[in-house]
Amino acid sequence: MGHTGAVTEPGATRVAVYLDFDNIVISRYDQVNGRNSFQRDKTKAAEEFAEKLQRATVDVGAVIDFASSFGTLVLTRAYADWSSDVNANYQGQLVARAVDLVQLFPAAAYGKNGADIRLAVDAVEDMFRLPDLTHVVIVGGDSDYIALAQRCKRLGRYVVGIGVAGASSRSLAAACDEFVTYDALPGVPVPQPDPPPAEATPKKRGRRRATDDDEPDPQAGATALLTRALQIGLEKDDADWLHNSAVKAQMKRMDPSFSEKSLGFKSFSDFLRSRQDLVELDESSTTRMVRLRGPGDS
Repeated sequence: MGHTGAVTEPGATRVAVYLDFDNIVISRYDQVNGRNSFQRDKTKAAEEFAEKLQRATVDVGAVIDFASSFGTLVLTRAYADWSSDVNANYQGQLVARAVDLVQLFPAAAYGKNGADIRLAVDAVEDMFRLPDLTHVVIVGGDSDYIALAQRCKRLGRYVVGIGVAGASSRSLAAACDEFVTYDALPGVPVPQPDPPPAEATPKKRGRRRATDDDEPDPQAGATALLTRALQIGLEKDDADWLHNSAVKAQMKRMDPSFSEKSLGFKSFSDFLRSRQDLVELDESSTTRMVRLRGPGDS
């Protein structure tokens, strides 16, 4: 594990980024236009499909800028069938950001897992070829990348996953050191899909469409995660009051996909303030502290 020093030293981190481009484009399309709509819509009139594609455009710059926040980008590769019009429209954006375009043959001939296999083989080869790589960023929420994420971690790399909400595997998120949904990246607008006529009335939080019916309520999940992190801190350190940053770090270790921003909060402190029935905050100094309320606390 000779990389730990490099990861903590500013300027010494070196990052490799791998984009499963089809996965992200199709997942974003389905998120904005409705589940499984990409497969249905691609046979429709060209103008209608083009307009829906436009609404679901992926901001490649936002993904690459976020990846660069971890350190120097040593290589960035995007895997897709670049002869397809859907992907070809992105070529200018990608080339402008010095992304290597890896050509895959059309899915029918190549098999479903073409991108997954090629991307994984390249990533493992790069880790051996470039021993000073400290971070691996995998853009694509497919559970097929779990083995790759685990292998990267075993080889001493810090693994970041980026996927689209509602199309990302919870197991992949757990296999990464950090997992971020595309929606939560700085500068990415929250998609506003056309709501189904009868259903959309009770749901107020526009971020959650595709996940409401198959995942537990994210707000309740975050509250449970916070409670567990505070209980662990109390058990481990035998201290009532814990540093906000330590609590957030513990929450990210337990659930790498936790993000207060994707829950609608500007900062972790705002997230904590929204749960003051559960926690007590001490913001009297720059070192912000938090503790679980006891049964008798008001």
